[in-house]
Formats: sequence, structure tokens, C-alpha cells
Amino acid sequence: MDLRHHDGMRLDHLSYAAAPEHLADEVQRIGSALGYGFRDGGLHPRFGTRNFVLALGGGTYLEVVAALDHPASDAAPFGKAVKARAEAGGGWLGWAVAVDDIASIETRLGRSSVPGHRRRPDGVDLEWRQIGVNELIADPQLPFFVQWLGAPELHPAFGAESDLRIERLEICGDEDRVSTYLGVPREHPLDGIEVDWVEGEDPGIVAIHFATPKGSVRLD
Repeated sequence: MDLRHHDGMRLDHLSYAAAPEHLADEVQRIGSALGYGFRDGGLHPRFGTRNFVLALGGGTYLEVVAALDHPASDAAPFGKAVKARAEAGGGWLGWAVAVDDIASIETRLGRSSVPGHRRRPDGVDLEWRQIGVNELIADPQLPFFVQWLGAPELHPAFGAESDLRIERLEICGDEDRVSTYLGVPREHPLDGIEVDWVEGEDPGIVAIHFATPKGSVRLD
């Protein structure tokens, strides 16, 4: 599948879940493998999580996220998803697709999106709406959707001029299933990233291949 920009959809970010006590180690490990440093992204008060982010070329970014010891992480679907992945040993949690108008996704899924909010260490608040985390929990090959609110320059990857880019995703899953869920033709779902569909017992992201100044790096 060739992920190309289509109907306002684009790959927004990839999430890697870690246990709170392993968060710093995973941030260091992934950053060292890629040759770039993450920055503290701050807290998600509504989800009971916190993250570190790394902007990539192409307007996307990575987050390493952990669930906090907070009631929200047991109540919010995103917090529950992060906690469950961390308790299973940690690893790639999922992928998020940015859309220009989340209302069409709400109509297709038959429910309303929920507000998202992240408070950066510098006090700046980021806001968005998201939907689809419940589907990701049930079938981890599926992405969830976000619509960013506020000024474009607040997006975590805004203005990033990085030689670090995603080359390819390895996903255990079914191309037709994902394309139907996205609601776009299978040959045109997103934006310029190849996907290798692999077999296995556990659906979801298996690995991500990055183009770095030092060559290709695969992280599983």
C-alpha cells in the first residue's frame, strides 16, 4: 500500500507505549538509535498520560508515551490502551491519522469524537479532537483519527526540517480491512509511506523503518 495524501488525510504521528519506570530509558534508546533527541511533550490531563516527542520530516512525529498513576488512565480509552500495551511489555501502540474535518469520521463511526489536551512544560496548551481509540484497542492494526485545533504552528512537527523520515511501516494486519476502515481507496489512503503487510498472531505495528543521515534504521 502506498500511503499518499488523500481527502485531507495524512499520517500524523506514531505512538510507542512504555511503562512509567521505563519511559526515560525508551526515550533514550529510540533517540540514540535514530541519532536525534526527543523533547518533553508534557501531560495529557484527560487521558492520564504523558509523552516525549520527536519531530520528523514530512510533518509527522513520534511520541513515546506512558500512563500515569492517575484515575484518568483507568477511565479514558487512550490511557487504558497505553497502560495495556505497557503491561504487555511495551512497544508500538498505534498510528494516528490527521484529518481536516473529523465530522465525517464521526458520522461513519456513529459517535462523537472526544477532546484531547496536552500541556507542554512551557505552559502552552495543545488541543485537538480524536476518535477511534476504541477501535485500535479492539484491533491494533487500525489507526485512530485526530483533528488539531488552534494555530498550525503549535503542531508538534510544524516547521521541522529534519533528515529523519519514515520510509516504511511493517503492519501485521489486512490491507483491505484498514482501507475500508479509513474509508478511502486502498491505493490512496494517506501520504507517501510504504506499508509491508506481514503475517503474525498479534495485529498492529510490527516495526518502523526510518531514513536517517546515517542510513536506514528499523525499530521494532
